[in-house]
Parts: sequence; C-alpha cells; structure tokens
Amino acid sequence: MIFTETKLKSAFIIETERLEDERGFFARSFCQQEFALRGLNSNLVQCNISFNKKKGTLRGMHYQVAPHEEAKLVRCHKGAIYDVIVDLRPNSSTFKQWLGIELISDNYQMLYIPEGFAHGFQTLEDNTEVFYQMSEFYHPECARGIKWNDPRLRIEWPADDKIISTKDCQYADFAL
Repeated sequence: MIFTETKLKSAFIIETERLEDERGFFARSFCQQEFALRGLNSNLVQCNISFNKKKGTLRGMHYQVAPHEEAKLVRCHKGAIYDVIVDLRPNSSTFKQWLGIELISDNYQMLYIPEGFAHGFQTLEDNTEVFYQMSEFYHPECARGIKWNDPRLRIEWPADDKIISTKDCQYADFAL
C-alpha cells in the first residue's frame, strides 16, 4: 500500500500496490499494521455502502462529534465521485481548509479521513457506489453536518446540477 499525505494534515490518499499477472491483479485494500505504523486509526468497526442512482448526487458534509468522532476509509467501487473533506479540528494547522479529489472505481485509490473532519461527495456518473470503512459505530446523537455550500469554506463542486437531500440542505454554515 502506498500512503501519500494530502495538504490536510493526517489525511491520506492510499493507493494499492498491485501484484499483476495474466489473470489480473491482487492487492491489499487495508492492513491494520500499515495504518498503525503511520499513526492512523486502524480500528475499523463498521462498513457502509452508498449507492447513488444519478450523476450530481451530493451527500454531505457529515461528521460525528466527541465522544464518537470517526475516521473513515473511503473508496469508490463503481463509477466515480468527487470526494471532499474539511478539517474541523481547531488546533490543526489546516483548520477550515478543504480538499477535493476524484475517486474512480478503475484507479482503486482510497481516501483516509481522520477524526475531526467533515466529509461529503458528489457523484460524477450514474449508478455510483461508494464503500466506507468506519472507526466508530453510528451514533445519531453525535451526528452533525455543515452546509455543502458554506460561503466561507467556498468548496468548489464539479457538477452544476445537484441532487441533495432535504436534511443536507438544512445544515447550517460552519461556526468558524
């Protein structure tokens, strides 16, 4: 596995190292030891799937607060997404900064999102499926969100046509 730290402290793009032959390839998508060696949360306790029928579907920006903050490992299994994270950790050198990357099923890249980050994505193709591995169980009482179009964060989403849930539209701007 190849770990590349992003411009946001403690967030990583993870690429698989493929062992290829005439049959195809084999690669690890997770290794507890390699995560722990880099100081990343390797206690992944829950897996989630998000299936999205239409291009332009936007989900986010979601996170959980203490005592149930969560790290996420995200991969696009089918289709393509523009994945966005925002550093909400007040003591971080990258506080209030965001990062957007394309995760495409064909490139097998993943995004490791540490605790204290908001996360969301927009689908770039119809019938897109996203797979999440989570370090914490879902706790509805700790679930939070910030508005996907917060004017102070200025996240640049790729598709003009957006399909957004009522719940995601009702989140407030981030209290900076």
